[in-house]
Amino acid sequence: MFRKYLFLLIFLIPSIGAAQNQLYPTKPLRMVVGFAAGGAPDILARLLVQPLNEKLGQLLVVDNRPGATSNIGAEIVARAPADGYTLFIATVSVAISPSVYPALPFKVPQDFTPVSMVASVPLILVVHPGLPVKTVQDLIRVAKERAGQLNYASVGNGSPQHLAAELFKLRTGTQLVHVPYKGGAPANTALLGGEAHVYFSGMPPALPHVNSGRLRALAVTAPKRSPAAPDVPTVGEAGLRNAEADNWHAVLGPAGLPAAVVRTLNGALATALGQPAIQTQFATQGAEARHSTPEALGRHMQIEIAKWHDVARAAGVKIQ
Repeated sequence: MFRKYLFLLIFLIPSIGAAQNQLYPTKPLRMVVGFAAGGAPDILARLLVQPLNEKLGQLLVVDNRPGATSNIGAEIVARAPADGYTLFIATVSVAISPSVYPALPFKVPQDFTPVSMVASVPLILVVHPGLPVKTVQDLIRVAKERAGQLNYASVGNGSPQHLAAELFKLRTGTQLVHVPYKGGAPANTALLGGEAHVYFSGMPPALPHVNSGRLRALAVTAPKRSPAAPDVPTVGEAGLRNAEADNWHAVLGPAGLPAAVVRTLNGALATALGQPAIQTQFATQGAEARHSTPEALGRHMQIEIAKWHDVARAAGVKIQ
């Protein structure tokens, strides 16, 4: 008799587990964004809310936790239960931070579970029109003629904009002075007012000023031209090799996220990102909707961590 019940139990356990997995999600999900409302990570996360709500059958709530180049939000997710109800819209910052912050309260990638890539978001190199440059090569020439006299804005130390400019300096042998600002709005204001000369900006805030002539665009930091700015060459087309800087966005969960939960979330994101309306809305933000397998995202993160470690070390970027 005991053997009979044991035999039945062996077959019931997988069925119980499968039933539990099919129930996920049974309550609202939280998507933590490590930046303030209105920035690209926040905008892209909110564009995904409705299609994910429909696919998952549960409410998805965006929770903005800005600070320390998204490290505050990352820590919240790293310490959350691995049940699939707390997720993170990560950007390339999560791959940069381990190299520039000496004492992070979490480990990348060990404390996270990759779910899917969400978007590729190149930066755009813009200058104040008062600077006598019309191309990247012009900028390199003027920067060398005025070594140490030109500055570049960023949204803060250790930000993608900061590291993109340092990568530019390394590839061109130029000396530009870093001036960090507390966010994209003041950085753009500084550039528009001529207080800053150069800025690797996010696409959405820069394009209106480029189109109005208040800023001049020299290149995008992607391997191919952006549909949002088709007349602006890539850094490669502008003559720079290995100078790409993709401020990619992805969904991560805490470490140990069950495989069945990852599959559910990945499938929901595939459906959402495959919608033409979402792709169009992303494109208006200068972003390209991109879905990936969790494994591909994990490999991409490892490559990016190594890349930005080399840049940070060569540039001497360290945040105390």
